[in-house]
Formats: sequence, structure tokens, C-alpha cells
Amino acid sequence: MRTPVPQSQRVVPLTPPYHFQTPMKKIHNQNDIVQFQSSPTCQNFLGFVVLLSESIRSHKLSDPCHESSVVLAIVSVLETLSVYVDEIPLAPQSSRYGNLAYRTWHERMSCDAESFLHQFLPPDLQSATVELVPYFTDSFGNSSRIDYGTGHETNFAALLYCLARLGVLKEEDYQALVSRVFVKYLDLMRKLQVTYCLEPAGSHGVWGLDDYHFLPFIFGSSQLIDHKYMKPKSIHNKDILENFANEYLYLSCIVFIMKVKKGVFAEHSPMLDDISGVPNWNKVNSGLLKMYKIEVLQKVPIMQHFLFGSIIQWYASYFHKLIITSITYYKDNLTVHYGSTSCVTQFGVLHKSQAMILSQGSVIYSFLFISSYIVMEETLHSNIFAANIYTV
Repeated sequence: MRTPVPQSQRVVPLTPPYHFQTPMKKIHNQNDIVQFQSSPTCQNFLGFVVLLSESIRSHKLSDPCHESSVVLAIVSVLETLSVYVDEIPLAPQSSRYGNLAYRTWHERMSCDAESFLHQFLPPDLQSATVELVPYFTDSFGNSSRIDYGTGHETNFAALLYCLARLGVLKEEDYQALVSRVFVKYLDLMRKLQVTYCLEPAGSHGVWGLDDYHFLPFIFGSSQLIDHKYMKPKSIHNKDILENFANEYLYLSCIVFIMKVKKGVFAEHSPMLDDISGVPNWNKVNSGLLKMYKIEVLQKVPIMQHFLFGSIIQWYASYFHKLIITSITYYKDNLTVHYGSTSCVTQFGVLHKSQAMILSQGSVIYSFLFISSYIVMEETLHSNIFAANIYTV
């Protein structure tokens, strides 16, 4: 079954009364990933990422856009964190990766995190810091391992998503979230990576898209959709890179990679080299969105660190150790008939936009709606594959 391209989805607002709480880790294995992927939380968060991508489509970074006081406050915080780097000198050491001075920077950032968030939260949402601070501090890498990767980047996107759910960020802010906020965040992270030699967290080496980032490639490819002159193959044109990297995130990423990696581009970045052969940016963008879902949001080593609370909610699954006997579909409901060890027939009903997980011995069956199909996925020993597709 072909993986569908993730679609944009308006952020579902969180309504009072609020019950803010310290967010916790919920993903521990592949079954949890299956559960997360079929949840409204995952669909809405991924839809938010697509909305950000669409907001910057065919726009240069310097194009005028709505810049709210909240956007400007977030940018100011990121600029302050950049100044912290200048004020914290490197620790003398011989190892290639992980300068210990990064821990000093991270500790200072963490100590100031709550006061930073207070700068752009309204008075009635000041108590939300108990839930937002962990997303904020996890956005800039891990102080113990002195590393950074796409999971930390996803935490920053999650922070913005939380602010959107709370109504602090509006849809009219989305273009500025990419062209102002995310650009400033990317500048800060590159500065941290170069200054303190952060280890790439969970890097796939030459077989990954990039050692540290993913989202700027999504946003950057959207910027270049329908561009008259620049095509995916244009990343090999040095003149284009030199003249336009400051306006287009995708080109900026290529320039940075060429700066920090030596040798032949096709050898140290074969995936990006392959992508340059795609005929247009629209295909690149849709392909990267699918890849982000699969390579980031569906990977246990990355998502096991992701946090869930009252804003980004964890949905418990329907889980029964029963034997499936038959499946029927009627009026938007999927009915799973199954028998217990006592052979008593029971029923499980799956409504649209929901998911059900059943198990038979060591095999887990997950049912979810995708477009006009009901997909039955069979999970055995953590390997997922489509077992049956029911047209509705």
C-alpha cells in the first residue's frame, strides 16, 4: 500500500477549563507507535506541520508577513539564547564531539525557560509553563549526551503546536513562524552545533537526509514550488547557492552541509543528491512530508522521548486478547467480531477517525480509517505491514 501524503489540518483548539500537567513519556515500543499514529493527536500535529509548510509556499524568507507580538517575543528569546553562546567560552578538551561548555549553556537556558515563556503567554495562561517548559528545554538538545537531532527539532515544532492549541499563535502567524521564528531557531542550532560540537543524535550517517535537521528541508522545498528557474538539480549550481541561500531554507541547508562536510557531495549526502534528480519541488515536498512521518514520527528511538500531557494528549487504545472471527462495515462503523477463549461472541465497533487494536497471541491487529479505506495492519515482532484493505 502506498503511503498517503500527509494533509494539512487546522489546529484543534484547547478549551477551558485547563488542567495543565507535567508531560510524560508514553511511547516505549512499536505497538505504542502504531497507537500514536492512529490517534487524533498525531494527525493534528502532522497537519500543523503541513500547514506551516503551506504557509511559506512560493515565498522568500524576506517577503513581508504578519509579525505579531508573540512572534517577535519568541524571536527575542532565541536571540537571547544566541547571546548566551557568546558569553560561555569553550571548555578545554581534546575530544572531537561534545564540548562540556554546552552543559553550562543548557543549564542557563533551562533556568531561564519559565521566565522566557512568561514573555509571550497571556496572564490567564501563565500556569501553562508547567507543561510547556519541558518542550522548550528539549528543543535545544540533550545536556547529558551533548547531542541534537530531529527529535529535539520536533520538540520545538511541538512547542509551537502547543501555543497554537492554546490560541496564543494564530493562523495568520504561520508564515512568520517559518520565515522569522524557525529561521532564528535554525541559526541558533547551527551556532550551537558548530561552537560546542554537538553529537548528531540518532544520525543515519550518509544514509540520512541530514545529521541534525529535517523540517527546514520540508519548509524550504515548499518555498521553491513553482519557482521559474530553480529546480531540485539547482543545488549543484554554486552561483545559485551563493546568491539565494539567504532567501531559501533548502538552499541554506545545502550550503551549511557543504561547509561542515568535506569531499564529494554525492558521497557524504547521497540522499540529498538523489532528491536533486526529482523533476519538481512539489514532488520533493510531498516526498519529504511522507518521509518525516515515517523516519521521525514512526521511529521508536526518536519518539520514545516525546512528551504527552493535557495539550498534546495520549489516547489509550482499545486492547483485547481475543480471536477475530469476522469484520463487517455498516454506516461508517467497522464492526470487528471476535471470540474469547470461552467462545462467547463479542463485538468491537470502530467509528471514523478512531482506531482499534486487537491481539491474537503474539500478533497485534490495528484497524484505522485512512481516507475511504479501512486498513487492517498486522504487527508481528514489531514489523508492520498491511494485511487487508477494506473499501468503504
